[in-house]
Amino acid sequence: MSRRATIPEFRARKGKERLVCLTAYDVLTARILDEAGVDLLLVGDSLGNVVLGYETTLPVTLDQMVSHTAAVVRARPRALVVADLPYLSFHVSPEDTVRNAARFIREAGADGVKLEGGAVRLPHVRALGEAGIPVMGHLGLTPQSVLEFGGYRVQGRGPDAAERILADARALEEAGIFALVLEGIPTGLAERITAAVGIPTIGIGAGPACDGQILVTPDLLGMGQQVPRFVRRYADLRTTIGDAVRGFVSDVKQGEYPGPEECYPE
Repeated sequence: MSRRATIPEFRARKGKERLVCLTAYDVLTARILDEAGVDLLLVGDSLGNVVLGYETTLPVTLDQMVSHTAAVVRARPRALVVADLPYLSFHVSPEDTVRNAARFIREAGADGVKLEGGAVRLPHVRALGEAGIPVMGHLGLTPQSVLEFGGYRVQGRGPDAAERILADARALEEAGIFALVLEGIPTGLAERITAAVGIPTIGIGAGPACDGQILVTPDLLGMGQQVPRFVRRYADLRTTIGDAVRGFVSDVKQGEYPGPEECYPE
């Protein structure tokens, strides 16, 4: 087993090589992604959409996130493991935020946590840093703000909105985040932010200028029916899995499974 990567190593790779990040929610997927060379496994609160069947990420609980993060860590990956702080786990006091985030470190074995939001989260980021908990930021289209945004809409269009996000990125870096996810913003703004901060930017629907990219793994694998514009499908596992299951159904119903080679002799 290779050594787990570290937060300082990840941060130091800005400008030297592009960083590859994907979501993981279970041990099997985490092992496959890690063996394929992914640099960071994010246990995203997208768990709510792609695993638990919710329409948004808002219903996902802290207990659910800690449990799935622990499963990913049990894969013993080389990649960093970072977990999303779910809705209402950091919309509280900095002290309670630290208490909630500490569960991912102590109980699940994560390397850090991710939280959404800009200037309003600075006290929380600083408190987490003082507690020794590495933090990844998230700006732009922040899914936990879906009700405020009125849907999943591109953010940062227009000079005022762009300047606010740029200012938030600089403030978050100063507060101590080690990396920053930029989601659903114009390409030019992502390029400006990437040039303005000394930490890696990880894009999702933010164009090619970011230091790295992240996608929701089931989207990349073609397991869902609808995916955002920015997703490139690298497989069609929905069809592959469906064909495999239909083959199994047919073989069982026709008495062709199990055959002699799948049975134990006397």
